[in-house]
Amino acid sequence: MSLSLKYGLSVASLALSLGLVSCSPEANDPGVEYAPEMYESIPYEPLRQISYNKVNSFGINERTPALGTVPRGKLAYFDHIPKDSVDLASRVLHNPYAYTKANIEEGQTLFTRYCQHCHGEKGNGQGPVGMKFKGVPNYSAGAYKTMNDGHIYHVIEWGRNRMMPHGSQVNPEERWKIAMYVHVLQINNDPADLPKVVKVTGPASVTDDTMGDASAMTDGSNQKAEGKAGSHTMSNAPGQGTKARNGSM
Repeated sequence: MSLSLKYGLSVASLALSLGLVSCSPEANDPGVEYAPEMYESIPYEPLRQISYNKVNSFGINERTPALGTVPRGKLAYFDHIPKDSVDLASRVLHNPYAYTKANIEEGQTLFTRYCQHCHGEKGNGQGPVGMKFKGVPNYSAGAYKTMNDGHIYHVIEWGRNRMMPHGSQVNPEERWKIAMYVHVLQINNDPADLPKVVKVTGPASVTDDTMGDASAMTDGSNQKAEGKAGSHTMSNAPGQGTKARNGSM
């Protein structure tokens, strides 16, 4: 056997071995990738991660935002009212959106999407989840019948009793519109009462940058500290409504 043939067979054997090792019987497994960042492009998708980051906390590529950072367009997420101060929210938060038919109908759509599974289509606590776990309040009964916009907005944002907060899922504009539709159900648990809540005829007002300013919906002259943000202590001035076993607003 000539020397060149010997080397040729060795190279071929090595290439075949590498090929067999790099392949995988799993259809979704790409096997061994040469230069994996050519396939998983970090410049193209900055948060995509294929290995442990040895520099950042928790080994992730995403950095923790600087203290006090407010994401663009998210200013109204922070109304600076502690989560256990629903009574304060009832006094100082005011709905900046007009009670138009379009806004209330949008609130109805959002209510169906985020609230109906617990509170029920009619707001009587008879949603599939509410019926299973019991204790979901009836909007048209007792103190729940008079909850105002600020109260409802705050409960959506922070949750109450066994109801979990929805502030990260429902933005401020959506919270206000859901509050509008809750007033429909407060009348007599009947979605058909929607026209009775309409106060402004005509098209809905266009949302602009001012809607991102929490001060636009807050009465600062009437605002004072109540409770402690993030605490689990009871407020000295609990909001209206009686305690329920599950998710009262």
